[in-house]
Amino acid sequence: MSSRRKFFTLLGGAAATWPLTAGAQQPSMPVIGFLGAVSPTETARGFLQGLKEAGYTEGENVAIEYRWAENQLDRLPSLAADLVRKRVAVIVATGGTAPALATKAATTTIPIVFTIPDDPVQLGLVASLSRPGGNLTGIYFVVGELVPKRLELLRELVPAMTRVAVLVNPANPARAEFQVKEAESAGRQMGLRIQIFNAGTGREINAAFATLARERPDALLVSPDPLYVVRRAQLVTLAARHAIPTSFSNREPVEAGGLMSYGTNIADAYRQAGVYAGRILKGAKPAELPVVQSSKFELVINAQTAFMLGLDVPTHLQQIADEVIE
Repeated sequence: MSSRRKFFTLLGGAAATWPLTAGAQQPSMPVIGFLGAVSPTETARGFLQGLKEAGYTEGENVAIEYRWAENQLDRLPSLAADLVRKRVAVIVATGGTAPALATKAATTTIPIVFTIPDDPVQLGLVASLSRPGGNLTGIYFVVGELVPKRLELLRELVPAMTRVAVLVNPANPARAEFQVKEAESAGRQMGLRIQIFNAGTGREINAAFATLARERPDALLVSPDPLYVVRRAQLVTLAARHAIPTSFSNREPVEAGGLMSYGTNIADAYRQAGVYAGRILKGAKPAELPVVQSSKFELVINAQTAFMLGLDVPTHLQQIADEVIE
């Protein structure tokens, strides 16, 4: 059985046996509330790994209540409130900034561990990175500021490119606006023409690629967004079908056949969140756990995909890549 099927089997099988914490009843084991912006993804396996490193294994000495917004961000407040009503021991908010803001609004007492791509101090989630001061702490990983570097790496692989399409999710407006601004600024400095495409659903992704196929940009930059992690198989398939060199922000699409990626190791960020959740279960206070700034960036290139696109992977890129998939 594949790791992906095992993960979803774990979710399905455990759902029938997880204890509910209602009223004044106390669960037989601590319960973690896991709030995700989109759908179950394999990156959540990193969270389970981190929990295990902290001494907790799902179903043995900890239970997990999963709540997924299925990319409907307006559902996050009610999902967060539901976890608060169940009196979970700690809430883990993942999949962007919106889940962290929803959980902060829902409770000031239950510890919260977030994984977010935006500065938690500027968002008002914590007082400072070193001493959060409230009931929230977590992992802060950089994504937006990497756009210029991603364009530079993409141009090394596609040296003749002059027109670059950028795919953003309008359902995540703050993130999309920031990505557009970063891409257009970097594009001007590099002499590139940037064209923005919006896609917030699977159907809109298909429509965007239909337009891309007609307009034939030299390359495509997929912005970091939880939806695009979930939809990576669709994105990779369409990019291959239309022979568009495509850069992603995380390695999973490249492992599935995408051309290249550069960005934070998201699975490792989830792992660190699992470690923090475990430490809180053992008595650590979020106010005293420094926000972890994830600085583990990785470049992954799929050499076979490059060959199919008629691209040569320069020796320089091969040398600096964290992994070249043959």
